[in-house]
Parts: sequence; structure tokens; C-alpha cells
Amino acid sequence: MVTRDVYLPVAAQPSVETLVEQAQRGEQLGYERAWLPETWGRDAVTTLTSIAHGTDEIGIGTSIVPIYSRTPSLIGQTATTLQEVSDGRFRLGLGPSGPIVIEGWHGEDFGNPLRRTRETIDIAKQVMRGEEVEYDGEYYQLSGFRLRCDPPDPMPPIDAAGMGPKSVELAGRFADGWHALMLTREGLEERMADFDRGSDMGDRDRDDQRVTLSLTCCALDDPGEAERLVRQHIGFYIGGMGTFYRDALARQGYEDEAYEVSEQWASGNREAAMDALPDELIEEVAVAGTPEDAADQLDAFADVDGLDAINISFPRAADHDQILQTMEALAPA
Repeated sequence: MVTRDVYLPVAAQPSVETLVEQAQRGEQLGYERAWLPETWGRDAVTTLTSIAHGTDEIGIGTSIVPIYSRTPSLIGQTATTLQEVSDGRFRLGLGPSGPIVIEGWHGEDFGNPLRRTRETIDIAKQVMRGEEVEYDGEYYQLSGFRLRCDPPDPMPPIDAAGMGPKSVELAGRFADGWHALMLTREGLEERMADFDRGSDMGDRDRDDQRVTLSLTCCALDDPGEAERLVRQHIGFYIGGMGTFYRDALARQGYEDEAYEVSEQWASGNREAAMDALPDELIEEVAVAGTPEDAADQLDAFADVDGLDAINISFPRAADHDQILQTMEALAPA
């Protein structure tokens, strides 16, 4: 059975308390986990600590914490602490993010993200096992230290984000799960094969690994407004967040459309960029409409074999009331 998680808003919210209240509402509605992204707003760690203290049952997780903004050992320490403050409800989601954020915000070189992701996973697992960390990698050479507190029990699973074939294969080989995003149903099935191949390469038990799809959703009484918000969101990610989302959609049969959106956005023609998004593409990668129509659209994504959870995400321009309406409309039955 495909469960439902909630992906707390990526856009700025009025306060940390607002995010806590949204997580609390997710808990009341029966969502299994509340994920929090970390971009250039409030940091995920402090906010998730507040959410952990403000909730009782809902799982929490980072989706994603960038691997370039913290050392792998610190990521392991952070996961250990969040597992403690949440009484065992934490799941660690990590990934490289993209060069615009990593170089423009963190001032770090976005080099070899696949290798950096692998080394981060390896080291974080050593830290969380309570071992003396010994590692001789391409980017990290570590020795002589171990956690000076008890290791987390149970150890938080690690999910890796990825859109391309190699990054998804890496998630299957080294991580405990995969965060999928900006994928059509057919594209998700293709990448699922990459994840399964990686799982085989790593001699992993596929039944112990979890695949979560982050799906942009907007369920409103005004279907035109729901579609407008989703269209704006997708246009921003294709045009304003580098090449990753553009290239992911190009691999899924929308090359001309993705490049047109990217070019119009780069030229400052935001409305033209959004107009260049065909209705078919919106329907393939997102959910938008009335509460009834959106629920039907969501059910179609749940049919993909190998998918464990759908992460209800929200358009970046959605306001607090629109977020809550969507959360309520698409809550687990």
C-alpha cells in the first residue's frame, strides 16, 4: 500500500510556529511523515527539532539536506540528535542540491556530486553506528574519532535524492531509500529500474528500501487557481533552478518544451515561460484541480509498481490557507 507523507512548504512561511502547526495538522490528518526541505530559508535542523517537540506520532525527515553545506560527520551527528529528540521518528534525506544553490549561496564548488553523495552516506552511517570513523575517500580522509554520545537506536535510515539514471542507481546501491521528484509516471517507472539495479549491485534487500515520490499538488475549489499555482511552480524549477529539472524532463520526452521554458525564463519572460508549459506536461508531473479531481489524479500515481509513499508537496506560491486546503483534500483515507 502506498502511504502519504506531507512535504512542508519550500517557500518562506510566516514563522517556525507556522511550520509546526502544519506538521501538527498533518499528524491529525493521518499523514505518515512530515518532510522539510532546506534551501535558503530557515534551516531544517532547528525547525525539525521544534516540530519533533510539537508532535507525538508523525515521522519527520529532511528532504533534502544538501551534502555540501555540512560535513558528512556533522550530518551523522545531526541525524543522531534528531533521532533522539523525536523519540526515533527521524529519517535522513540528503542530496547534492544544485550548483546555483551550492555555489551561489554556500560558496562551495559543486564538484562530482555522485562521489560526494556516496562518501557522505558511507561516513554518516559509520558515525551513526557509533564506530570509530576510519575513511579514506576521494574527498574525505578521517580517523581517530567516534560519537561521544550513545549512537541512535534505531539508526535513522538514509534516503538519497536523485533524478538522473546514475544518481538513482547510486541511491539503490548505497542508501536505504530514494527521493524521486519531477517525474512522470512513465519516467518514474524507468528510474525505478535504475534504483532496482543499484540495489542489486549493492546486494541490498530491496524490501528494506523505500521509494518516495515528491508530487506537487494543489487541490482548491477554484481549479483554475490550482492549475495556475502549479504551472508557476514548475516553470520556476525548470527555468530558475539550473539544468537538473530541465534535463530530467527532457529525458522524459519533453525536451523541446523544457528548453523553451528555460530559455524564456532566462530572458526574463516569465509569463511566456509558463505559457510554454503544455497542459499535458502539467498533468504528467503534478496534481491540480478541485479536491475531487485532484484525489483522482493522485490515485493514478499510486499505481506505479515499487512506489512506497507519495509526498504531498505544494506550489511555492501557495498561501497558508491553500496549503491547508490541499493537505486536507488529499489526506490519507
